[in-house]
Parts: sequence; structure tokens; C-alpha cells
Amino acid sequence: MSNQSIAIVNYGMGNVRSVQKAIEYIAPNDYVFLTDDPGLISDADRVVFPGQGAMGACMKALKEHDLVDVIKSCALEKPFLGICLGLQLLFDHSEENDGTVGLSIIPGNIVKFQINNLKIPHMGWNTVKQLSKHPLWHKIDDNSRFYSVHSYYVQEHNKSVACGLTNYGVDFTCAIAKDNIFAVQFHPEKSQKDGLQLLTNFVNWNN
Repeated sequence: MSNQSIAIVNYGMGNVRSVQKAIEYIAPNDYVFLTDDPGLISDADRVVFPGQGAMGACMKALKEHDLVDVIKSCALEKPFLGICLGLQLLFDHSEENDGTVGLSIIPGNIVKFQINNLKIPHMGWNTVKQLSKHPLWHKIDDNSRFYSVHSYYVQEHNKSVACGLTNYGVDFTCAIAKDNIFAVQFHPEKSQKDGLQLLTNFVNWNN
């Protein structure tokens, strides 16, 4: 598929430029753009929802940019990729910032790593076990390595959405899939060949 529009949600938090460059690299014929305009996001063929930083500040920024409703509607209507905090924000609640209410698109909570002998945040390369077949795993070997930076992780209420698993002192869900939503805790834009393959799979995904 070519000449489609791919909106990258830009609410002032997240490594959005590197995401944009990575997608432009693998989809040179597509229109890839950064925006905080709800109308442009709503009109796009695909939506990428990246995020970095603290969840409380991210939710505040989403509300200030009037993006909550459009993200919820796009997550239900079109191919939608969440990255890092863009995964965590899809859930109900996070322990971060003394408790932060999320977008409640997927049932579950975000909790902090409680590991005595490992550094927090979980930072660097780690393997991802594929829990189910999915078009976004196309041409990516099981247990491939992806790059992560995070101190909190998903505890989903419905195990059927779990699509990828990583271990860092504890097994945790690092990828979820539900209908037209695919979201990952790791950073595909920083994960070299397999990360670019995942982004390629996303731009070609017909859910």
C-alpha cells in the first residue's frame, strides 16, 4: 500500500522525530506527519501514538491538546500503533505520579518494577517472546531483541490481548493486540532491523 497518510501524535512528549524518520525510511511513498491537530489525526489512514516521560504529565498534555477523544476514536476505527508510553496510556490506571488515570481503551493497570537486584529503569536490549501470531510479527523471529527504556509495566486484566512477553526480573507483557490496535513497550524506531520490520508490517497491515 502506498500514498496513505500516517499521523504521528505529537503532544510535546516523546521521541517523535526518530519515529517519523524511521517510518519515512520504510514508507517513502506515504505521507508521514507529526501533528497535535485532532482533525488531521482523525482524517489519517493510520495513527502512531508514541510517548516518553511520566504518565501524569503525558495525560495532562493530551488533555491540554484536546487529544483524548480523537485518540480513543482512532484506536477503535483504524490501524493504531502505540509505542512505549503510548502503550501504557491505553490502560485504565498507572501507579506513576501517585496514581494516574489512563485512557481506559484496554482494561488493566500499569505498575512499577519492584526488583531489588536489577537497575530501574529497564534499559537496553531484551528478547521478546511472541505469544500469538500477528501480522506485525511478520518476518520477525521469535525471541528477537528490541530496545526498551521504562520503569513501569503492564498488568493487563484480559490475557487474550497479550501478544509479546519480556522478562526483566519478572515476566511482563511488552506487546498487546486487540482488533486494529497494536502497542509495544519497546521502541521499534530504536531497534534496528527488527524494529524497522515491525514498522513496515504496521504500514502494510490490513486488520
